[in-house]
Amino acid sequence: MNNQSRAVRFDRYGGPEVLHVESIPTPVPAEGEVVVEVRAAGINPGEIGIRSGAMRDRYPATFPSGQGSDLAGVVVALGAGVTEFREGDEVLGYSWQRSSQATHVAVPVHQLIIRPVELSWEQAGGLYVVAATAYAAIRAVDPQPGETVAVSAAAGGVGTLVVQLLRRRGVEVIGIASAANDEWLRERGVVPVHYGDDLAEQLADRKIDAFIDLFGPQYVRLAVDLGIPRDRIETIIAFALAQELGVKAEGSMLASTREVLTEMAGLVADGSLELLVAATYPLDKVADAFTELEKRHTRGKIVLIP
Repeated sequence: MNNQSRAVRFDRYGGPEVLHVESIPTPVPAEGEVVVEVRAAGINPGEIGIRSGAMRDRYPATFPSGQGSDLAGVVVALGAGVTEFREGDEVLGYSWQRSSQATHVAVPVHQLIIRPVELSWEQAGGLYVVAATAYAAIRAVDPQPGETVAVSAAAGGVGTLVVQLLRRRGVEVIGIASAANDEWLRERGVVPVHYGDDLAEQLADRKIDAFIDLFGPQYVRLAVDLGIPRDRIETIIAFALAQELGVKAEGSMLASTREVLTEMAGLVADGSLELLVAATYPLDKVADAFTELEKRHTRGKIVLIP
């Protein structure tokens, strides 16, 4: 294994332009860890908030900062006491050290599972955040068969999984997205509704039992204004407003277990869920990847290929 690896770094808060790739010492696995040679690493909207400083009160950065949670790759080194994996195993999982957007990363074994062969590297490397977030968001509102759930950003990385999981439960789904996503949503049994100034009017006459917000505070306020019970409103992003209004804000950390990851990977592997990869970028083009993500029109995940 090479003594040097390459990793995404940023030294100050700012836009995508602060991101760069630099050489760093290849990580050495601690007890209970393995080093993974990364084949794919997803990027996520939450990383924009951390890097820009918008979430510094909740998730402060220590500079220089690495970046990334999602990962898939090959085990190349074992720490003391590791028996779950061997060198050469193909794995997917997550890092909580903001370190996965790199050529090599050290990861505790309990944050990894074997990659199902049916998953491409890109799917495996983009799975964790969207899968855990979707799982937690749906669990928060506890939808029952026959109920109706509205979902904002329904065609995004998390949204595409949320609407599919809801339909699997026999739930009627209203997917809030742009007109460009109408066909994709309808093909999956989702009723498309377009965001815009008249959104409240479009939803006012519908009986909506729960609301999952995947975009921002305007949708939390909309859900409250529609009279949806606050214990059945969930947001994955508007944390301060959720606390103020008494709605739920249950994110990926509450579903970050090997059991959830194994279940979700299995559903993608057997074709029960479609995990969309919108685009891939080489590691050196990380700033371009985030510039694309920040347009907020991506259907599915954007994935870095180290």
